[in-house]
Amino acid sequence: VQLVESGGGLVEAGGSLRLSCAVSGGTHFSTITSGWFRQSPGKERELVARISKVQGLTYYADSVKGRFTISRDYAKKVVYLQMNNLKPEDTAVYYCAGDRAAFPTTDPTTWDSWGQGTQVTVSS
Repeated sequence: VQLVESGGGLVEAGGSLRLSCAVSGGTHFSTITSGWFRQSPGKERELVARISKVQGLTYYADSVKGRFTISRDYAKKVVYLQMNNLKPEDTAVYYCAGDRAAFPTTDPTTWDSWGQGTQVTVSS
C-alpha cells in the first residue's frame, strides 16, 4: 500500500485544515484500517485518529476529540482528517498510516504502511 498525504500548511490558532491521504497499491482499500499520527520535535509519534475497516468505527486521542474528524471516501480511495479549532500544540508532522488489522494499536511500530508526512504549523 502506498500512502501520499497532502493539505498541510500554516494556519492561525482557531483555524481549520483538512489533510488528505491518497491510498494506492494492490491491497483493496476496504481491507485496511487507516489512521493519522503526528510527531513534533522531541516527542514520540502519537495516534491522533483511526477509522477501522470494520463498520468505519473511529478512535480519537483525547487531545483532539471534538475538534478533529477522520473519514474515508471509498470511491476516491482517500482518507481525510478535518482539523478544526486548531491550537499551537497541534503543530507537528502528520502521517497517514494503514494496517490490515481491524483495530491496530496506538503503537506506531505495529502499523504496516506509512506516508511521507505533511507539516502542520499553528501560530498563536
